[in-house]
Amino acid sequence: MYSNKENVNILTTLLVKEGIKKAVVCPGSRNSPIVHNLCTCPDIECYPITDERSAGFVALGMTLADNAPIVVCVTSGSALLNVAPAAAEAFYQNRPLIIISADRPAQWIEQQDGQTIQQHRVLEPNVRKNVTLPEPHNEEERWYCNRLVNEALHATRLNGGGPVHINVPISEPLFEYNVPQLPDERLVSLHPASTEDTYVYETATNFFSGTKPMIVLGQLIPEVVGNLIEAIETLKKVAVVIQEKLADDDIGPAQPIDEVLKMIGEDEAYRPDHLLYIGGTIVSKRLRQFLRKCTCKTSIIVNESGACCDTFMNATDIIQGRVEDVIGIFAYETEDVQKKGFVSLWSKAFDKALAIRGTIKPRFSQMLAVKAFHEKMREEAIDGEFFYGNSLAVRLGNIFSDQYLYVNRGVNGIEGSLSTAVGYAIAHQEEEDVYCVIGDLSFFYDQNALWNESLSPNLSILLLNNSGGGIFHQLPGLELSPYRDSAIAAQHTTSAEGICQTHDIVYLSARNEKELYENLDKFFNSEEGPVLLEVFTNAEEDAQALKDYYQAF
Repeated sequence: MYSNKENVNILTTLLVKEGIKKAVVCPGSRNSPIVHNLCTCPDIECYPITDERSAGFVALGMTLADNAPIVVCVTSGSALLNVAPAAAEAFYQNRPLIIISADRPAQWIEQQDGQTIQQHRVLEPNVRKNVTLPEPHNEEERWYCNRLVNEALHATRLNGGGPVHINVPISEPLFEYNVPQLPDERLVSLHPASTEDTYVYETATNFFSGTKPMIVLGQLIPEVVGNLIEAIETLKKVAVVIQEKLADDDIGPAQPIDEVLKMIGEDEAYRPDHLLYIGGTIVSKRLRQFLRKCTCKTSIIVNESGACCDTFMNATDIIQGRVEDVIGIFAYETEDVQKKGFVSLWSKAFDKALAIRGTIKPRFSQMLAVKAFHEKMREEAIDGEFFYGNSLAVRLGNIFSDQYLYVNRGVNGIEGSLSTAVGYAIAHQEEEDVYCVIGDLSFFYDQNALWNESLSPNLSILLLNNSGGGIFHQLPGLELSPYRDSAIAAQHTTSAEGICQTHDIVYLSARNEKELYENLDKFFNSEEGPVLLEVFTNAEEDAQALKDYYQAF
């Protein structure tokens, strides 16, 4: 029988699946559930050592002898500090020492409870990774616990390898051993990638053996996207490729991703059985939620760091390598692959959604402003680079833009969106026009970007001003708070006109549809720059326009 502590059982299962064969265990009551499990496992041989300082070096010696990861397990408090010398030695020798410490629950730290110290990160900087496991109470916390253990085990091999610290809070009672078998935990396999590595070719072959392969491209810099265009076009013939305008440098309509997901609802026919995720973040919350419901045979993450970025909560494999290399291999392996019905299914859904999108004319709103902005660019064949602010602005851009969108999506904050566009415009002032589409809070928060002697005339700003954080009018339930507008959405009556006068920026404004179209023409044909068009809308009307749009699908 195993301990009834769920985090301990998750850890034990993944140690076994990772192929850990030996553990040095030290005495203690708080770590007894861990020691009990390690000793119970038929796949792990345990070696009791009383002195923790010695135990750490004994485990280090085993890593040298076996050239494999070895566990050293200690109880809470100062016992962990005694492993620090061995951790430092393992760090500088790049040895895969797995230091597991039991801990008191967080609420009892620094409350004069016995054997309690701040244990998380206490071995830094001499370990490659620190994790403190939760004591799970629901599925999301179980997934988090699983992910943290996988991340720690990967770190023993990444970047030359080295020691890691897994801290395990355990609540009392400690001595209940009534679980007959360990859980079947998800091991996320880590694979270094290279063009010579047969594993990547085999993975690609296996990927396309599925009946419903899907590739999702998160945010990528345009230079990388440009290098991938040919390979992506090849992949689209045999797999569904999902890409927002943050990962699409091909001139053409934005994929109607949210629109299709709204149309298909819970239809499992559209769910992939093999998934490949490449790049940074995606904007679509609907897409993330959709993919988190999918049970895939393989769910592969590709990145250069080998990070376990398990966005969709179903990763099975991580390929550490350059995006271009891995995509190239996958494209190469499509040569004898037949087109899937799954691809046709999604293509028809995309075509249907695009047809519906083309019939929709929003009421006067931020949605209409962005739609008209991009339509005008297409009509006049205007070229340039597009910078979007976060929140509603980039969501609208992902509906109406034909071109790649720059956006500070790494953290998804509102600060710095305007400054980033200004910086790009300064660096390219002799080469191309730069357009920034931004909401009012993002703009006013970052208005000092315009307090800049280097401000260049190739910058044009479309300011969407609905007197506050308009997206907060689209969150069901928030209207119940009497403080939504004043405190949460930061309601205001500010205009950019005075700012433009101060910084010698051409100022235009629109408060209705007629003024919008008239001033868009002036906006694009201004002989002077920089230029700013401020479109004043109503937050409730903006919310209703977006609601009307999605009701059409």
